[in-house]
Amino acid sequence: MMSDLESIGYSDWFKNRMDDEKSAAHGIARIVSVHKDSYTVTKGEEEIFAELSGNLLYCTESARDLPTTGDWVYADFFDDDSHAVIYAIFPRKTLLKRKTAGKSVDFQLIAANIDVAFIIQSLNDNFNLRRLERYLVMVNESGIEPVILLSKCDLLPKEKIDEIKQKVLGIAPQTTVMEFSNLSRKNIDSVASSLKSGFSYCLLGSSGVGKTTLLNSIIGNDEFETRSVSKIQSKGRHTTTSRQLVRLESGAMIIDTPGMRELGSMSVDNGLDDTFSEILELSQSCKFNNCSHTNEKGCAILTAIKAGDLTEKRYQNYLKLKKESEFNQMTYLEKRKKDKSFGKLIKMTIKNKKR
Repeated sequence: MMSDLESIGYSDWFKNRMDDEKSAAHGIARIVSVHKDSYTVTKGEEEIFAELSGNLLYCTESARDLPTTGDWVYADFFDDDSHAVIYAIFPRKTLLKRKTAGKSVDFQLIAANIDVAFIIQSLNDNFNLRRLERYLVMVNESGIEPVILLSKCDLLPKEKIDEIKQKVLGIAPQTTVMEFSNLSRKNIDSVASSLKSGFSYCLLGSSGVGKTTLLNSIIGNDEFETRSVSKIQSKGRHTTTSRQLVRLESGAMIIDTPGMRELGSMSVDNGLDDTFSEILELSQSCKFNNCSHTNEKGCAILTAIKAGDLTEKRYQNYLKLKKESEFNQMTYLEKRKKDKSFGKLIKMTIKNKKR
């Protein structure tokens, strides 16, 4: 018989990485949602208010060290499970993250231990292959299986939808691509039936593409608030402001995420290689090992672009993402070095005061 923890995704992968000492001292729970200074956790039944222990806060060096939605944690429970204190985080099977918005160079954690990410783009002015590539890099870097969903298919004729799907398959040939409509309910049942019990999913996409409406359609009621899209700009308004793990009747779990207007990359070598695999393969066929792919004779990438086998736009987006990733990672490492030095100084000061 499935335990309460197993019903919310506690698989053998996590059981095999459980710390015996910590599990003997504390209970096990999963993060349902993250608030400003608190969390909501569950052991499989009720949702419980939780806070971080002082020691976990003290040992935190970056946002990556803090729990995020979907994490498994060690926690103590008090007052008939009305309150909990989180002491440590399990190893993560997958971690979905991005660079924080704006000039700040740091990680923003989106969700942990996700099995499948539904990347949603609408079949109107929101559709953008270059943005889709960014999402694919982020998901592939995390080791999460991507599925691409094209919303609002009721707005276009079948011929146009098929044309767009072929473009998507051109940049993601091994990925499932499906159109759907929240209005006509086309393929809603197909999406819902693909959700497996015990698996964790997340919805990714810009504001207004229909993520929250899709979640409501899958659940079967308007449990989550939605807002209309601006007819003038075809831009959505932010509805989801936080990430929450939602348990479905099927036994699957799904996280709706806030719309992302900015998708900065940080250290995404594997994600780039997986998303732009044909460019990596072409580079290995260049005549010179140190080919810069700009003007050399015998450059396989330039030859592919000239022959029409690789588009200039796709290659330029690859270069842009690679440079952005390298710059952000370098800046982040410099920041971390400064943060660690400052952290050591603070801890030393506190230690000296206690003497």
